[in-house]
Amino acid sequence: MAAPGIDYKAVFEALPGMVALLTPQLVYADANEDFVRSSGRTREQLIGRYLFDVFPDRPDDPASSGMRNLGASLRRVVETGERDTMALQRYDVESVDRPGEWEERYWSPVNAPVLDVDGNVVLLVHRVEEVTELIRARGGRNGGDRARVMEAELYTRARELQEVNERLRQAHAREREVALALQDAMLPAPGEVGHYRAAVRYRPAAGALNVCGDWYDLVDLSGDRIAVAVGDVVGHGLAAAGVMGQLRSALSAASRVSAGPAQALEVLGLYARSVEGAESTTAVSVCIDWDARTLTYSSAGHPPPALLRSAGNVEFLDQATDPPLGARPEHAARPQAATGFAEGDTLVLYTDGLIERRREDIDVGLRRLDDALSDHRGADPESLADALLLELLPPGGATDDTALVVIRL
Repeated sequence: MAAPGIDYKAVFEALPGMVALLTPQLVYADANEDFVRSSGRTREQLIGRYLFDVFPDRPDDPASSGMRNLGASLRRVVETGERDTMALQRYDVESVDRPGEWEERYWSPVNAPVLDVDGNVVLLVHRVEEVTELIRARGGRNGGDRARVMEAELYTRARELQEVNERLRQAHAREREVALALQDAMLPAPGEVGHYRAAVRYRPAAGALNVCGDWYDLVDLSGDRIAVAVGDVVGHGLAAAGVMGQLRSALSAASRVSAGPAQALEVLGLYARSVEGAESTTAVSVCIDWDARTLTYSSAGHPPPALLRSAGNVEFLDQATDPPLGARPEHAARPQAATGFAEGDTLVLYTDGLIERRREDIDVGLRRLDDALSDHRGADPESLADALLLELLPPGGATDDTALVVIRL
């Protein structure tokens, strides 16, 4: 909670050093006093204008690449949502009073994102330390020659850093592709389970490193019963996808031989202790019995399944919740609860990517889910699954994976 009585506009203006705020389209939204003064521009010449209209690269010097490097850094921040610290850059700044006359300047920038509650970049903080005088002072009597040598070294290092960043980006992209392929191979294909068909969806997180360990599973049991489960492994990338495959298979096997969901999760918890990276995994399992018209369920720290009644009201199955896998130092029996259902009701299982947002209480996300389910109570499972993803996931993509299972009862 923000402290009362603090004038954050005044704080921004008083920040030491040059600080500007840019939109994701690289348009100046604001700048503090130091930035305005040191840049040699008025506020009117900055605010509302495109960055590279205000500070273009020097056209008569191909080696003047500071603005191009800055543009690449800012675009990385917009794409990744992560801070980017740049190498020292030479920025030649054109005189406002004498067009065509350029001054050699050296700046050290740091660019950082400002995110909204959905994890989308809404502003960029562009902080600059000017070191022109330091470079000139180190140049001494032969300042021009030494500055040019230093500039060449800085340019080379900046290019090397860009090449390293590009190789990392490509490696991350390959890892994402492999992790997605691994998840796709391990998750069951949509189809009939018993006499019933479920709508299933999996949406990876936005960003190269954000492929996670979410899974879903549907198991045909004896009688007119099926077991449905979803789970979420902590972590990202190939390691999380590998752990996901092991735990999904283990829970699928345990569900076939256990007396109920609670016992299946007990077995999974014991198995998870031997799997590196499985700690704090969450999972929920529901046994649907069509003969008895009951849902028996147990949760290991997972968001509660939602039961959409045919009348439009929503009941969250939250009466049998226990800590995540591996959270207890000693083994203990897990709780189990049951509730009845009527023909035409709909069961929805999901992972937290569907409802959770940064700096937001989970109850807010659950209310959004409740409202969306009620609004689409007459939809078939496939249409309902599509509507939930469309309405509940951020337009730019979520920062966490989302697995979703919808079954008409």
